[in-house]
Amino acid sequence: MEHDSETDQYGVMGHPVAHSRSPFIHGVFARQTDQKISYRLLDVMPEEFAAEVRKFAARGGKGLNITVPHKVAAFEITDTHTRRAESARSANTLVLGEDGEILADNTDGAGLVTDLVENLNFKLADRRILILGAGGAVRGLLGPVIAQNPKLVVIANRTPNNALDLVDELGLSGFVEATGLDELSGSTFHLIVNGTSASLFGKRPPISADLFTRHTLCYDLNYGRQETPFTRWAEQNGARATMGWGMLVEQAAESFYLWRGVKPNTIPVLQSLLKRS
Repeated sequence: MEHDSETDQYGVMGHPVAHSRSPFIHGVFARQTDQKISYRLLDVMPEEFAAEVRKFAARGGKGLNITVPHKVAAFEITDTHTRRAESARSANTLVLGEDGEILADNTDGAGLVTDLVENLNFKLADRRILILGAGGAVRGLLGPVIAQNPKLVVIANRTPNNALDLVDELGLSGFVEATGLDELSGSTFHLIVNGTSASLFGKRPPISADLFTRHTLCYDLNYGRQETPFTRWAEQNGARATMGWGMLVEQAAESFYLWRGVKPNTIPVLQSLLKRS
């Protein structure tokens, strides 16, 4: 495919990526801010990832979004990292410099916090927060969430050692508690974030409804045309629930700002996505 030489090239790299809404989101951002860009889906196998990033940069590409399963690899193959990427030891955004330098950032946590605080009017200060899962989806969340000064942050995973290892790797001992999903009991939370892949398989994390009240917000990082099993179950048990559409748009806006130096208006993009879904 040939491109106008005056059009800056961007894309999202992952495996798979056919389902990604990123081209639509960044296309709207570009029209809204009068930026001339092209944004493509780039399906890349893990063993080809580092080489494909270098090829994209060599062809004049300006930036990449990185999604599953390459976020940790994106951090590892780059020498220059923002504080957010360092904190997460993973990256979802690469800025490709003309001198060959690649800057890695992670906008996931900022996207989640912006959606919660600004779009949903849900303040995190002094709140009790439970995060389910200890995989790549969770890494980028912890630093920005902790920066909001919550009262308590707990990571719970089916395999407790994975949660403990993540907390230790990111240097968060003393800030975050780690436990197993089956060890959760005795307290309720203001916010429960599902960062597991259970919803992708038509399931929900095996936790008790005793962990929340009608004032709790249950937030699934997954999203789709219909409610996820997690959000459906939470609402059936009296909690508030929402899917991760807002985080998707807000983290994309952070990436767009890094690349183009202009802040897009996210609300109409989010509204359009919700209508399309």
